[in-house]
Amino acid sequence: MSESVEQTPITNKEFPTHNAILDVQQTTCCIVGGGPTGAVLALLLARQGITVMLLEGQKNFNRSFRGDVLHAGVMEIMDELGLTERLLQQIPHTKTDQIEFIISGQSIAFADFSQMKTRHPYMTIISQVKLLEFITAEAKRYPNFQLVMGANVQQLIEEDGIIRGVRYRSHGGWHEVRSHLTVAADGRFSNMRKLAGIKFNKTAPPIELIWLRLPRNPEEPGGLISRFGRKRILVRFNTVDMHWQIAYYIPKSDFRQIQAAGIEAMQQAIVEVVPEFADRVHYLKDWKQTSRLSLEIGRIDRWYSPGLLFIGDSAHVMLPLGAVGINYAIQDSVAAANILIEPLKRGDVRLSHLAVIQRQRELPIKIIQAFQYFMQTRVTAKALTSENIYKLPPYWHIPMLRDIVANLLAFGVNPPHLKPEYKLRDYSDN
Repeated sequence: MSESVEQTPITNKEFPTHNAILDVQQTTCCIVGGGPTGAVLALLLARQGITVMLLEGQKNFNRSFRGDVLHAGVMEIMDELGLTERLLQQIPHTKTDQIEFIISGQSIAFADFSQMKTRHPYMTIISQVKLLEFITAEAKRYPNFQLVMGANVQQLIEEDGIIRGVRYRSHGGWHEVRSHLTVAADGRFSNMRKLAGIKFNKTAPPIELIWLRLPRNPEEPGGLISRFGRKRILVRFNTVDMHWQIAYYIPKSDFRQIQAAGIEAMQQAIVEVVPEFADRVHYLKDWKQTSRLSLEIGRIDRWYSPGLLFIGDSAHVMLPLGAVGINYAIQDSVAAANILIEPLKRGDVRLSHLAVIQRQRELPIKIIQAFQYFMQTRVTAKALTSENIYKLPPYWHIPMLRDIVANLLAFGVNPPHLKPEYKLRDYSDN
């Protein structure tokens, strides 16, 4: 079984000497982290002629278990970028218009997206790997964009109290990037937070889940479905390669017993919640096919310091509930681009510009995190400790509530949109 591994910041004893640095590059904006947050921000800046370097720690975008859901808020941003048509033409995807809870055989719509007033009243299930490849390919159309894969950022360059760039290890040596602004977009286990000495504030106890995949039969309808069992919750959504991607919530003590009993016990635990999986759990043959994650809600107090900005999961961490992580992170990128494009062009990014980004995005983040905290403590925690199968309170059956939840997940409060002057037409119009 794989577990998430956090990078360890480099020590002062390992500080590279001047002679050890293979090259020094200059850019206007250096973005650390090639996930959706960093990739979209890099594209937005590159389209405006700003020199931008995107550093991704891994050698490719392929991960076993990444979020593969785009909400309507992101699809509207793709509209504004002029990318929606080609995105959906080039990358296989599916759509679903609700999040479904199944409890004791009864189906309940937790969130109903079909009534939203948008061109995209649904969730788009699409490979995040393909999405990142698509976005970075768009950015590569611009000569002022540079993507460096396998760039393991290990140091911040600080001069006179201002972050002036980063040093990273790659291709057998040290490299230095000097920039007017450095943006940390390196995810929930942000190494940049550690390098900057920024405290991450947990706002709720962590929850543990097991990620795995099982085949999906052709006749099975897709969607995002949460199935409740006794002290168990199994969340699944369909992938485009005819699989179910599964998040299996289970108390830590119960999991230890199952793991000690062997993979067959895990197979049985799955079938207890989803009996129709009895015909395919044999595909789960080894713990190496699973990934155990400890997830939490939290955020940092201040998203910026002179020369440095944190956005996306590096600034605020979400739970998988509602599949909102990508949505809110890309909204951060749009808000940041709206504010930073002109100052970056002038070479005059001030602390006040960075503060405005946090002010615009902090309230929506606090609201969605409060909602996730409510769901974690009032639903997930109770379901995992109840001796009987958990039953939702009666108010979850109110249709209006489903619509409210759908809009909160899909858009949030005060969703940002690109300024009109930054909206560009699709290249397919050429």
